[in-house]
Amino acid sequence: RVEREPFGKTPTGEPFELFTLTREGAPVVAVTNYGGHIVSMVAPDREGKAEDVTLGYADAAGYVADTRYFGSIVGRYANRIAKGRFTLEGKPYSLVANNGPNALHGGPTGFQKRLWEPRVVSGPDGEAVELTYVSKDGEEGYPGTLTAKVVYSLRADGGLVIDYTATTDAPTIVNLTNHAYFNLAGEGEGTTLGHEMQIEADATTPVDPTLIPTGAVTPVDGTPFDFRKPVAIGARIDAADEQLKAGGGYDHNYVLRGKKGDLRLAARVVEPKSGRVLEVFTTEPGIQLYSGNFLDGSVTGKSGKPYVKRGALCLETQHFPDSPNQPGFPPVVLRPGETYRHTTVYRLTVA
Repeated sequence: RVEREPFGKTPTGEPFELFTLTREGAPVVAVTNYGGHIVSMVAPDREGKAEDVTLGYADAAGYVADTRYFGSIVGRYANRIAKGRFTLEGKPYSLVANNGPNALHGGPTGFQKRLWEPRVVSGPDGEAVELTYVSKDGEEGYPGTLTAKVVYSLRADGGLVIDYTATTDAPTIVNLTNHAYFNLAGEGEGTTLGHEMQIEADATTPVDPTLIPTGAVTPVDGTPFDFRKPVAIGARIDAADEQLKAGGGYDHNYVLRGKKGDLRLAARVVEPKSGRVLEVFTTEPGIQLYSGNFLDGSVTGKSGKPYVKRGALCLETQHFPDSPNQPGFPPVVLRPGETYRHTTVYRLTVA
């Protein structure tokens, strides 16, 4: 079921709400229609002790001021676009550069800073929260008016399902994701370096010093990026590797096995002490592993504890970064009459 309550106000004074989803056998998940943030995911450990495993803020004001994308919907284009520029059907477009020379996560006022229209709907997994946002032609420099819908629902097997769809009235580019930060020991409980990670990918897309893909697809074999078998995230994170140096740790896109459009396992994370297991399933071709390298203790979380460097990990399901400028990458163009579709499941269980 879904319960809704007032939560806060946008910078312009518009009210927004908090929606709490509950279902037996699943984590208790709270989301807000301001930026679509996952505000909390509360799940038990192997002893039955329930804790929040996502980073975030103690109140609505934190989400309004947020610059870390904690649990937010990211768009119109998740990840980076080189120099904030791309060409579509022969016409050049310029975006706001908000990450050094590049555009990141849709710009400074991307989808994480927008008020979404909420609706409680019935679906195959019971009541769900549907959020709709209409991004006008030219917003943050993107062409076409895009109507995006994101539906959050819970499965009985412990899965939080996020279904994304979008349509447009003119050719545009689309890449939507959620930017949840996970610490399976509990938010604020130290680093995630001891979490054991497995990623269903044989290659990554290496990056330049500004974290823009070079266009190459490089096998993970023999590198610190090889998570084909479970390995502690901290085991090789400080290895002498130029790619790790560029990201300050892991901040890289993995090329997932399997067919784009098929819902399949992308990653599995185990926190040994609590026994919590996070499995990520997606229809997308890639997943960004971000090891919380830019967390620095300056943010105090919901529990009153500082979020330290590498105090969380993100597994952002996506199309590849800078795809509009990389003809060898899976295409991200959406045209009138087409529908963008993307499903991701974050499943929490115990081992």
